[in-house]
Amino acid sequence: MAEHGNFDGGLTRRRLLGAASALALSAGLGLGLRRARATAAPLAVEKDQLTFGFIKLTDMAPLAVAKELGYFEDEGLYVTLEPQANWKVLLDRVITGELDGAHMLAGQPLGATIGFGTQAHIITPFSMDLNGNGITVSNAVWAMMKPHIPVGADGKPIHPIKADYLKPVVESFKAEGKPFNMGMVFPVSTHNYELRYWLAAGGIRPGYYSPTDISGQIKADALLSVTPPPQMPATLEAGTIYGYCVGEPWNQQAVFKGIGVPVITDYEIWKNNPEKVFGMTAAFAENNPNTTLAITKALIRAAIWLDENDNANRPAAVKILAKSEYVGADAEVIANSMVGTFEYEKGDKRPVPDFNVFFRYFATYPYYSDAVWYLTQMRRWGQIADARDDAWYAETAKNVYRPDLYLAAARLLVEDGLAQEADFPWSSDGYRTPQTEFIDNITYDGRQPNAYLERFPIGLKGTQKVVGTDVVEG
Repeated sequence: MAEHGNFDGGLTRRRLLGAASALALSAGLGLGLRRARATAAPLAVEKDQLTFGFIKLTDMAPLAVAKELGYFEDEGLYVTLEPQANWKVLLDRVITGELDGAHMLAGQPLGATIGFGTQAHIITPFSMDLNGNGITVSNAVWAMMKPHIPVGADGKPIHPIKADYLKPVVESFKAEGKPFNMGMVFPVSTHNYELRYWLAAGGIRPGYYSPTDISGQIKADALLSVTPPPQMPATLEAGTIYGYCVGEPWNQQAVFKGIGVPVITDYEIWKNNPEKVFGMTAAFAENNPNTTLAITKALIRAAIWLDENDNANRPAAVKILAKSEYVGADAEVIANSMVGTFEYEKGDKRPVPDFNVFFRYFATYPYYSDAVWYLTQMRRWGQIADARDDAWYAETAKNVYRPDLYLAAARLLVEDGLAQEADFPWSSDGYRTPQTEFIDNITYDGRQPNAYLERFPIGLKGTQKVVGTDVVEG
């Protein structure tokens, strides 16, 4: 592939025609929407018939919006969106070329590229959103937790609810010889790492991976296993698991069905954490550079629409997502979190305006430091078995997360008059300033991953590795 620094300007110059500033208004697909259509000629895309995959979660919204509002078509792209059975199937189909790209877990391109699971070089030019997940426990577990949780003057639990309050429950299960089972969606999912982070911050060991045991349950107090997102509520109701971490609308579905209580959102675990990305193979981006930029342009426009005017378009977005071909859940369930609120215990609905963020706070920019955080968690729990130096983390992040492609697409949108110069972090080196708003108050600096790992009381650090069922010095 061309050097990253050469991609931006070169592709900007390879347009068919210069950007035009005129805009035309078009009706919005029966939803009463009005949107600006570009009259500038699209890029000379190498491939115009595309198929993208997604999982039925509300954070696939940029894909649905880009299709429904015609942003893909504005770029000369004719896109089919296909729901996938699970994250493994989705990744495998991107690798084989059956899908041209997909809504992916932020850790998936990294895991594939470093060879955890299926080996393939996957990149992302676009981060799809911030936040959007929650941790839900069964009614029975909630009843056991609740006596330990402090309440406010209104009698309602004080948030955030830490895993400290779950620890006595896990210990009681252990004393009775019963496993405490919890669900997450995929071994390299945000949900796996957020659930592990929350548990460990409360002194509950979520278990390690090793080269010979990929269950992730070595030395575990809570046993985590994979459950596809739409199946989470039913699995909880069946008693197979006692809690789970998942994206929306599947936490709110537990509330509506009366089978569980969401106890914390990922916004409260790590404020404004990156969640999903749009992933494609490195080969696709190399062979289809203009198409890659066109896809990214359309997705950026969709993200802008989703957040603009203080989320004024969210009710319309809910109607789109409720369609059977997208998320297919009841609009009321989707709206419970999508429009800036979140319901915890039944009737305890609270304002969480940033539960779903699609564009604010440079949400769509693929920061290297976001990639490094996921890599640190892979190392913390043994998915990266051996110690790596800080340079390895930086190099791996830059090999997968591609802000150069993102900014090239952003520049074209600014030239087209479809985005503002101030919307994008042009001068960023790809690293956020050190982040402090974690539930355990441990500061994260993406430039110093090994120093970060040293600060955790639970988790691998330095030269430690898992051998058999023991953690040993390497």
